[in-house]
Amino acid sequence: MNNNKKIRIGCASGFWGDTSTAAKQLVQKGNLDYLVFDFLAEVSMSILAAAKIKNPKMGYATDFLDQIVPLLVSIKEKNIKIISNAGGINPKACKENLEYQAKKLGIKLKIAVISGDNLTSKLSMLKKKNITEMESNNPIPDKCLSINSYLGAPGIVKALEENADIVITGRCVDSALVLGPLMYEYKWEESDYDLLSSGSLAGHIIECGAQCTGGNFTDWRKVKKFDDMGFPFVDVFSNGDFIVSKPKGTGGMVTFGTVAEQLLYEIGNPAEYILPDVVCDFTKVTIDDIGSNKVIVKGAKGLPPTNYYKVSATYMNGYHVAGTLVIGGDNAKIKGKIIAKAILKKCSRILEEQKLDPFTKTSYDLLGSDSIYGSNQSKINPREIVLRLVARHPEKKALTYLSKEMAQATTGMAAGVINYLGGRPSVSPSIHLFSFLYPKSQIKVQMEINETRIPVKIKINGGFTSSKKKTNLPPNKTFETKFSTQLINLAYARSGDKGDHANIGVIARKAHYFPFIDSALNPESISKYFSHVLKGPVLKWRVPGINGINFLLKNSLGGGGMASMNIDPQGKAYAQQLLEYPIPIPIEIMEEIKMK
Repeated sequence: MNNNKKIRIGCASGFWGDTSTAAKQLVQKGNLDYLVFDFLAEVSMSILAAAKIKNPKMGYATDFLDQIVPLLVSIKEKNIKIISNAGGINPKACKENLEYQAKKLGIKLKIAVISGDNLTSKLSMLKKKNITEMESNNPIPDKCLSINSYLGAPGIVKALEENADIVITGRCVDSALVLGPLMYEYKWEESDYDLLSSGSLAGHIIECGAQCTGGNFTDWRKVKKFDDMGFPFVDVFSNGDFIVSKPKGTGGMVTFGTVAEQLLYEIGNPAEYILPDVVCDFTKVTIDDIGSNKVIVKGAKGLPPTNYYKVSATYMNGYHVAGTLVIGGDNAKIKGKIIAKAILKKCSRILEEQKLDPFTKTSYDLLGSDSIYGSNQSKINPREIVLRLVARHPEKKALTYLSKEMAQATTGMAAGVINYLGGRPSVSPSIHLFSFLYPKSQIKVQMEINETRIPVKIKINGGFTSSKKKTNLPPNKTFETKFSTQLINLAYARSGDKGDHANIGVIARKAHYFPFIDSALNPESISKYFSHVLKGPVLKWRVPGINGINFLLKNSLGGGGMASMNIDPQGKAYAQQLLEYPIPIPIEIMEEIKMK
């Protein structure tokens, strides 16, 4: 280490709806300097936008106040600074409500608000600029529920320079909540790219809460006390190295495996992970266990940022309905297929009679029959399944027919149709994502504190352009052997979503396993294995620092998020499927595995 000083930052929320117990745990047991809360996702923004339309005083993550207000006395006593993107669409209202609650407790706080991300009111201007979607090149929709740019750390830094106790932002990248206080504390400059990359990685590791402390972990059977999961904190040093840990006595675990999985979670090219403040290169990052529930992370490199912010808009594109029926008895799988086709056929006839257009899209799944595995499913014959029927249509009325007609299956179709799960399904708006790049020079970021607005200077000429290198790498070599084992015996793996794309990070358990994993898993083999969901190419990158590989399965989530009709719209189970993949290995490794 360069010195003994360290800044400790904990994360109490990985998403809107996360546990309400984490903040109390970290405040009481974490010995923190900073506590951050991450609440926002694209779908969250559309929900918050709708809430603000109904009530101008809403539009922020109310969970934030529910969690933090009961802890304000302790937070003040311990001098913990709070940073959160809970502001959503209406950060000022969030600030005002928090000030009101603090005043009732007799606590005086300096609360700063970061704004500039919300571009919803500028839709007409964006349309005149002929804005198009990043990948499809489709024009921006005529109506949007929300339009928000992903801001970086400078606004947070400015707020801390003005001695803010709490910083509330709208949409910003999750990792900036951690990078901001590190830039402030260590006086890191905007051109200290390696340091900014390291700070961003620290934020990336803890931004999903308990996912780096044993949540969503390959070896989940080894994780203790799921009922009291420890939430993470990082001790970050001035040179960018950091230690990941959790409060003593809490559940979960912090190991090379838990942290390495999180490193690759929901990223694309690990050599060019693009953030507003820096382009990160994580390929040479190392993770080492240094004690019980402690790992040290080193080696992130950085490049200048781009000249653009990523902007995500949400818009409504018709309606959808998803209903479920429980089906029991022999040949339940066959029975479910027959019932699904009958319901859809009947509803199609009704729509025609009512002079309504056909359903835009329909699908059905037989949960309990390995349906998510596609052609890789086992030859099981379940005696109970859950039939899931989904349909989409521009008009709400058309979907109510499907909702109603599913009921008839319980009395007028095959035997053993038990009931609805959760009652008759309701029709919901179909929310879609529209992402584009927008010049930083055209977005004015401001920090407001004590009723004073202060412009935030943003570096607008980073100049980074992707090299397009290190994609689709050829395998090292092939291995001729009569032995094979499932990937799970050789590697950790985790998957997640990037819009309509899924990523799967694979990390060898031991360095000498890597060549065999690398040889067996290539874009061709992954494409074939996931052919039941894949609509685009597969990209592959190696991450040698952790003996890892990252795959990006493009257009594999059925549109992604709320736009998807898939059972797994965020690809959460893709890694679980891949862990069953057979990897050819020599007899020496086979014997090694048997001895475990």
